[in-house]
Amino acid sequence: MTLRVVFMGTPAFAVPTLEAIAAAGHDVVAVFTKAPTASGRGLRERPSPVHAAALARSLPVHTPPTLRAPEEVARLQALAPDVAVVVAYGLLLPPTILAVPRHGCLNLHASLLPRWRGAAPIHRAVMAGDRETGIGVMQMEAGLDTGPVALEARLPIGPDTTTGELHDELSRLGARLAVEALERLETGGLPFAAQPAEGVVYASKITNEEARLDWTWPAARIHDHVRGLAPWPGAFFEADLGGGPERVKLLQTERVPGNGAPGTLLDGMAVACGDEAVRPLRLQRAGRGPVDAEAFWRGTRLRPGDALL
Repeated sequence: MTLRVVFMGTPAFAVPTLEAIAAAGHDVVAVFTKAPTASGRGLRERPSPVHAAALARSLPVHTPPTLRAPEEVARLQALAPDVAVVVAYGLLLPPTILAVPRHGCLNLHASLLPRWRGAAPIHRAVMAGDRETGIGVMQMEAGLDTGPVALEARLPIGPDTTTGELHDELSRLGARLAVEALERLETGGLPFAAQPAEGVVYASKITNEEARLDWTWPAARIHDHVRGLAPWPGAFFEADLGGGPERVKLLQTERVPGNGAPGTLLDGMAVACGDEAVRPLRLQRAGRGPVDAEAFWRGTRLRPGDALL
C-alpha cells in the first residue's frame, strides 16, 4: 500500500526527504513550497530547491503566499492526502490545514525536542556548544514545535563541526527517518509520545547583528559562535585592511593559548579573547570568496599588535 502524500518544504535541507519519499513509491500528489524569489545579477526569479526538485520529477507544485485562504484549504481537500510531510516549509499551517490529511501533518524537525524548538535549531545547537543533536518526526499541532514525537535519530556534534556540515548530515538522516515513519504509518505502527515538559529551549532566527563577534567572550564561545554560523550567515568582525574599516567573515578557527587585550592580534596571527585566544583558519572579505588565513593576512596590512573590532 502506498500513501497519498502532500509534501511541504522549501530549502535544500528538505530535498533529500522529498526524493526519498518519491523513490519509496509513495504517491506525492502535490508539493507546496515558497514562491520563487528574485536573486543574483538581474534579479531573476529563482525557484526554491524543493520547487526545482519537484519539477525534475514532474510533480505538481503550488506556491501560495499563505495557507490561510479558504481556497488553499479547498485545494488541499481536493487532493485527499493521507498525510502531509512538512520539512522547513517556511509558512504557518493553520488548524484548517492541519485537519485535512487523514493522518495529519508530520513535521521533520532538526533537533531533539523539546530543545531548540523554532526556526534555527541547527545553528543554535552548534553555537551553544551542544555535544549532541538529532532529528525527529513530530505530529504537528497549533503550537510551535510542541506536538508529540514518533521517531528520533541522534547525531553527535564534534568540537569543530560546523552548522553546514551538521545540516548536510541531518538532511540525509531525516530523509531516511521520514521514509521509515511513512512505512510505519501504513501499518498502524507509528505511536507518538508527548514531549517532556522540562528542557524547552527556543531557537530564534539569527539576526545580522548577532553574527558580530565580541572579542571579550571566552575563546570557547567565540569558536562555537564561528562554527555555528558557518557557512551562513557567517560570524564577522571589522578591521582596517588598508582602506578603512571593512567587514570580514570568520568561517573557521582553532583555540590556542595566548593572552592580551581582547581583539588584539598576537604572534602567529591569533586573536586574544576574553580568555586565551583563537587562530583564524578561514576568512572571507566582502565581495570575495573564502580563503585560508595565510592568503588572507598576506593581502592586508594587519600585523601583531593591531586590533580587530
